[in-house]
Amino acid sequence: MNQNWLSKFPPLPEDFSGIGQPIDLARWELSRFLPESAFSLKVEPEMGDAFLLSGSTITGGETGVLYGAYALLRHLQGGAPLPASSRPRYPLRMINCWDNMDGSVERGYAGRSLFFEGGQFVYHPARLRHLGRMMASVGLNVLCINNVNVHEPAQGLLDELLPDLSALADLFRPFGVRLMVSVDFSMPLRAGLATADPLDGRVQTWWAQTAARVYREVPDLAGFLVKADSEGRPGPFTYGRSHAEGANLLARALKPFGGVLVWRCFVYNCRQDWRDASVDRPKAAFDTYQPLDGQFDENVILQIKNGPFDFQVREPVSPLLLSMEKTNMALEVQLAQEYTGQQIDLYTMAPLWKEIFADLEPDRLSAVAAVSNLGRDDNFFGHPLAAANFFAFGLLTWNPEISPEETVSLWIALTYDLDASSRQTLLRWMMNSRRIYEKYTAPLGLGWMITPHSHYGPNPSGYEYDLWGTYHRASHTAVGIDRTAAGTGYLTQYPPELQARYQNASSCPDLLLLFFHRLPYDFVMKDGRTLIQRIYDDHFEGAAEAAELEKALAAIPFPEPDRTVILERAEKQRLNAENWRDVINTFFHRLSDLPDARGRTIYP
Repeated sequence: MNQNWLSKFPPLPEDFSGIGQPIDLARWELSRFLPESAFSLKVEPEMGDAFLLSGSTITGGETGVLYGAYALLRHLQGGAPLPASSRPRYPLRMINCWDNMDGSVERGYAGRSLFFEGGQFVYHPARLRHLGRMMASVGLNVLCINNVNVHEPAQGLLDELLPDLSALADLFRPFGVRLMVSVDFSMPLRAGLATADPLDGRVQTWWAQTAARVYREVPDLAGFLVKADSEGRPGPFTYGRSHAEGANLLARALKPFGGVLVWRCFVYNCRQDWRDASVDRPKAAFDTYQPLDGQFDENVILQIKNGPFDFQVREPVSPLLLSMEKTNMALEVQLAQEYTGQQIDLYTMAPLWKEIFADLEPDRLSAVAAVSNLGRDDNFFGHPLAAANFFAFGLLTWNPEISPEETVSLWIALTYDLDASSRQTLLRWMMNSRRIYEKYTAPLGLGWMITPHSHYGPNPSGYEYDLWGTYHRASHTAVGIDRTAAGTGYLTQYPPELQARYQNASSCPDLLLLFFHRLPYDFVMKDGRTLIQRIYDDHFEGAAEAAELEKALAAIPFPEPDRTVILERAEKQRLNAENWRDVINTFFHRLSDLPDARGRTIYP
């Protein structure tokens, strides 16, 4: 059996009939480690997810007692600090699965769907209970089960498949996990209406009746998730309506039942002409949504990607997250490593998330969501060490002040029986993994130099003349995009303090330099190296460190089958890093005709 942070816990009982509520599960979990006389549980419904630990008593809301129990068990099993009380920063802590009902998973790197196959619900209850347990153990409470790119027969989730959706909700309820479903804005058309116009009374009635039908079967459904007017998805723009009008239509259908409408802000021109340098894709979300601030209903949450592009290795925080003062917002991050190694290359994400939180006012968010890295592989995550990202996401959405080192160190302690030296070695390499990957892939904030469609491996010109607005505009003299007021104007979307941080190439952080500025290859960096030399150095260093990482992981006594999977993927990562190094260095060498000052091999 593959390891995860619950491996030291006893398996859940096969007969789950006596565990119908979170307090039942809390009592069962604690009784595996403590005599029942050593603890007591007290429910105060108004406390919700919060809990209080006082002596031998855990007091909390109906889910709070369960979260308190897991906090105690993390302390007992992994040495985690034991808080006297705790309350989650964000009410909704969500996992967005991109599962399709044919069993495939869009951007899935851990096997096929845990929920679907052949257009139907097909799952193993014990395995999904284990997923529910993993979510509850780190405080996650919402699970959206289907792809935001809704494909048929997913409309059946709101109709003939409702009894199956209800059964799945029953399965997750003891873990304090509420389901959510992705819906297609044009569903009224598929139901026989002549329009999906959000201001049409027939459409409003259809959504109201549909919501009522759904909530009769699943009364605690968290709500709906929508991707509209994006990458070919239908939306309110079809009818000349705003996204506020589109979102409010669905929110009003959900409101009588306490549901929320989560509306993704991933809206941009995906049919861009690369010749038109005035169009800058990172500006799109702000331009679309910021003028609508204050027009969304109170149960609408705008789900905004952490950066203005699309989960690249390094991006600045999305300016939209800093500008919607009258609107509920959710931060969206991506556990699925679409552009960060696809759960083959090791990439620990907690440092990335901490950087995002550092630029936000955390209390302005209503929710945090992550695109799932789950699948049907034995270990759920493809790469055994990718489980640390799921674990850290839960703890950071509960308490964004926790340090990345603390979350990863705790995950290691809970997951593997290693000596102190091996734990420290693993922690060090996991914490360095993001920077290693960044060095051999994306130079200084460029991004998008990746193989189109598959998004694994280097192809520096793969997206350069395509429709997606993902350009680096490298020439024989310079590279990067000028996003200052003198260029595309993207930087002006930020508050003054961030504009000041990025405005000047001489003071802009190195790792975002080419995101904000177009610079010649002989530009002198802060450390005295030229830009081209820094690009060469990073790629050579990253590949060398990937080779060192492979050796370090081989020296750690992981249990099987984790060891075999980890070492297979470390070898693939080393080969991937070497390929990135050679392709990117040769690409820039051919353009600039400038040599590596250290005389290393760059292929002509």
